[in-house]
Amino acid sequence: MSAHVDQLIAQFEDFQAKVRQAEARFAGVGEMQERIARIETTVTSSDGNVTVVAGAGGAVTGLRLTPGAMRLDPARLCEVIMSTMRQAVAGAVQQQAGIVDNAFGDAFGVTISEQVRQAQAEAFGTPAEESASQQRSPHQAARPGRQSSPRDDDYFDQNSILRH
Repeated sequence: MSAHVDQLIAQFEDFQAKVRQAEARFAGVGEMQERIARIETTVTSSDGNVTVVAGAGGAVTGLRLTPGAMRLDPARLCEVIMSTMRQAVAGAVQQQAGIVDNAFGDAFGVTISEQVRQAQAEAFGTPAEESASQQRSPHQAARPGRQSSPRDDDYFDQNSILRH
């Protein structure tokens, strides 16, 4: 009977430890929400004519067109805008999934980032590895070495189609 009581005590202590772990994780929810609210992915089309900014949840918060964009055929401009928008939204959503994974992934045994990459691969018809490689850090653009700068933000504020 003593062994049975010892086993019950061990199970109870294990349960208490898991409760403390959950409490510690959920204490960081506010910080996680703040990090998610600050997500910003900026992607510029390969021709440099279109820049899209996406934030938390993949919400498009900005669109900037260069004067060269206005010289494109309307169908081509739509194509470039939509492609650039998809990349920016995908990057923002991947960042958000990464933040959630860092906060809770191992606690629940799921990897949100991987699920997002797979869903994006299915939606865009690309391999999941390619979707993962398209993930951008905040302010990183699609063109290698292209970074947002304060000047870009000033231009965006004065000449954008969509404002935040």
